[in-house]
Amino acid sequence: MITVNELTKTYGSVTAVDQLSFSLKPGRTTALVGPNGAGKTTALHMISGLSSPTKGSIQFDHQPADPREYIGFLPQYPSFYSWMTAKEYLVLAGRLGKKSKQETVIKADELLERVGLSAHAGKKIGGFSGGMKQRLGIAQALIHSPKILLLDEPVSALDPAGRKEVMTLLKELKKEMTILYSTHVLHDAQVLCDDVLMMNQGKKVLFDSIDRVYLQYERPEMVLRADQPLLEWGKSFGERHPGLLIEISENTAVIKGKETAELRKIILEEALTYQLPLRSLEVGTASLEDVFHEVMKK
Repeated sequence: MITVNELTKTYGSVTAVDQLSFSLKPGRTTALVGPNGAGKTTALHMISGLSSPTKGSIQFDHQPADPREYIGFLPQYPSFYSWMTAKEYLVLAGRLGKKSKQETVIKADELLERVGLSAHAGKKIGGFSGGMKQRLGIAQALIHSPKILLLDEPVSALDPAGRKEVMTLLKELKKEMTILYSTHVLHDAQVLCDDVLMMNQGKKVLFDSIDRVYLQYERPEMVLRADQPLLEWGKSFGERHPGLLIEISENTAVIKGKETAELRKIILEEALTYQLPLRSLEVGTASLEDVFHEVMKK
């Protein structure tokens, strides 16, 4: 879909993005994560066409005359003409995107319905809440039917209700287009995305599918939770398996010392033999936040 090759942006002696390379595949959603100042917004601005790279290239599988036709972009802090209504603003955005007036009016009505703003189509944007503005911003990014959607921190300024609304909308959109969005909310990225791109100090430090990241950073441990204290069983377990490390806390036991497949087999045999009243059994897979902190230390 799109290939970024050694993308670089310098401002005087400062390198904001340093030889960034990656590719986005059709129909996949990628989370762009990193600490403040990592270069995420600068990278999105170059990909969207709002800023020119100092070096490097951005190529599409089918290179359009104007790449912006393929791209929808929502900045972190979208700005609007507060005196316009939601529908007027979308029609303006569509016309700027070289769509006919008739086509744009129809599309604006469809998008306002989709983002949950149809009841507010005729209201001035100045009276909109933060969540409503974010949803309108997403509609603006979609008005010209892009193939790639770029989002810069789409939920960072929202309250829990607004964040939930936007996340629900993004889950629907990921079925229809390629999405790249930056976020500090790693739990959302873990739930929503297929791939993750991590940046630090302008450089790419990790780019892979979420599934492969979990396998790479898997922690070989099992976590048992039961309906009764596990201390007595834990002592006997330690005697039977001296090569394993077991930590007991009330009704929870954490067991380490072998690969996950071996641990799973041992624990299941124990549960059946000793009739453990298990409430849950979890593989100790690292979360995306765990991976983020480990990668940023390198």
